[in-house]
Amino acid sequence: MNIVDLVDADHSTAGGKAAPLAGLTRAGFKVPTGFVVPATTYRGAATALGLTELSTDHAEEARSRILRSRLPDGVVDDVSRALERITDGAPTDYVAVRSSSIAEDNAHASAAGQHDSFLVLRGAEQVCQAILKCWASLWTDRAAAYRARQAWQAPVDMSVLVQRLVDASVSGIMFTGTTSVIEASWGIGERLVAGHVTPDSWRVKDSGIVERRLGLKAERTDRYDGHLVTRPTSAAEQKEPCLTDRDVLRLHALGKEVSITLGGPRDIEWAITDDTTWVLQARPVTAAVPDSTALPPMASGNATLTGEPASPGLASGPVRLVRGPGDFPKVKRGDVLVCRHTDPAWTPLFTIASAVVTEIGGVLSHAAIVAREVGIPAVLSVPRATELLTSSSVVTVDGNTGQISL
Repeated sequence: MNIVDLVDADHSTAGGKAAPLAGLTRAGFKVPTGFVVPATTYRGAATALGLTELSTDHAEEARSRILRSRLPDGVVDDVSRALERITDGAPTDYVAVRSSSIAEDNAHASAAGQHDSFLVLRGAEQVCQAILKCWASLWTDRAAAYRARQAWQAPVDMSVLVQRLVDASVSGIMFTGTTSVIEASWGIGERLVAGHVTPDSWRVKDSGIVERRLGLKAERTDRYDGHLVTRPTSAAEQKEPCLTDRDVLRLHALGKEVSITLGGPRDIEWAITDDTTWVLQARPVTAAVPDSTALPPMASGNATLTGEPASPGLASGPVRLVRGPGDFPKVKRGDVLVCRHTDPAWTPLFTIASAVVTEIGGVLSHAAIVAREVGIPAVLSVPRATELLTSSSVVTVDGNTGQISL
């Protein structure tokens, strides 16, 4: 069986990302129509390519074998027919192709951002290439480092989820629980979840909204024809919250319904088009967000910087400025990682850094989630952090309060 309709998918064939969406589809929630290339298809390809004989020490060779290969003709034909079916009657024929490993998105490990996903694809050729790339992402350095931290012994099987693309006017992330934490920004949410945008944020209880924070929202990403285009936002877009209070309360109610349906607090990615709110992800919450509703006041002078507490804990160490992958070799065990923003590809650094500080990003971004899972303090959205914290500094990062002491 090369293709499984999303509505019929289960965890054993569809993986941790697709299976909850299948359950929500069956329950009547608004989930983009899709299908799954099941784990058995990857398993067959991996066996044929000799990947089962390789360890993570041969990750580059494994990736190369996958990316040089082609899907069997039968799989390509099935994908082509399934694409026609799910895009029939849709506003466009663009789709999203998303990794859905069997081991990810469980109650203990999200693997947030560790495997690849691709947006704005059209036609069987592009989609089949993306499927191969999703398979190959099991063998990246970041995925291997994450598995090692979680004590997963070997690469796990990979399913791939293909869905209609949602051209969002607003998108974001919501963590449900006693208090819902909601982050949102204009346009498609790819850069928000990656931590490249400081979003608007709200905290909501059943009694109502208890906290609002206006983010920078300095850029937005939208689809133009067959491309994602990121552009600076206007002054009006930056000053205006991208959700009304009514929108926020509706999201809170939706989050409660999703959590009840799936049986516990959920990390939900969502997107709004016109008056429809789509559920794009609904994995378990693996670690709670620190409570930012009662932060202590900022210390006087230059003794303390303050940002958003994103991962709890207290750690001290020398500052290590990281501006990109070229700086990775400079990071030493115990360093405090200070950067403009992080990226899912930076996960291996989280296993040696003592703490993380960024200038932009939200507390529900992939990097913040992984920091909480790994157990290192993180403070995000610290203005001018890369200017004020120099490599000669030793700092203490308090991920409970959001303060960095020099």
